[in-house]
Amino acid sequence: MSNSTTRRTFLASTAAMTLLPALPALADGHGPTVVEMVNVHPENKRLRNAFYPRVLAVEPGTTVKFQSTDRGHNSAAIDGMIPECVEAWDGKINDDIEVTFDTPGVYGYKCTPHVASGMVALIFVKGEGMLDNLEDAQGVRQRGKAKSTFEDLWEEAAEMGLLDESAA
Repeated sequence: MSNSTTRRTFLASTAAMTLLPALPALADGHGPTVVEMVNVHPENKRLRNAFYPRVLAVEPGTTVKFQSTDRGHNSAAIDGMIPECVEAWDGKINDDIEVTFDTPGVYGYKCTPHVASGMVALIFVKGEGMLDNLEDAQGVRQRGKAKSTFEDLWEEAAEMGLLDESAA
């Protein structure tokens, strides 16, 4: 990162780039939106064991496919980080899993074997009530590197405008 590039600009650029993989599925209305589970983040080689994208905003009814691009990963909801009325998911290691997000809200999820190393991410389902569980989700105690990763993810979400009431 050059001296003229601020962290804010870098985060905003990264946020915009993380949405690109979802565009083909959204553009033609077919197929799920894909979140890859990777050993090395394709845009930031310093990020190991990561979801790509790490912050995603979708419309209600969107199916997200958590794709096991690299072996050894899964996707599982984090207790306290999904809306109360929603059933949690817990994918098997090395398996793809598809989850349909019908209820607006904030969804925090993890890779079970790599949560302590910071393999966590967020999905925002737009609509009325999108931020209703935000305070609860932000209040969940995180351990290891997941704590600092979530700090970055909340900042990235803010840069994307997802923490504003008008974003819903």
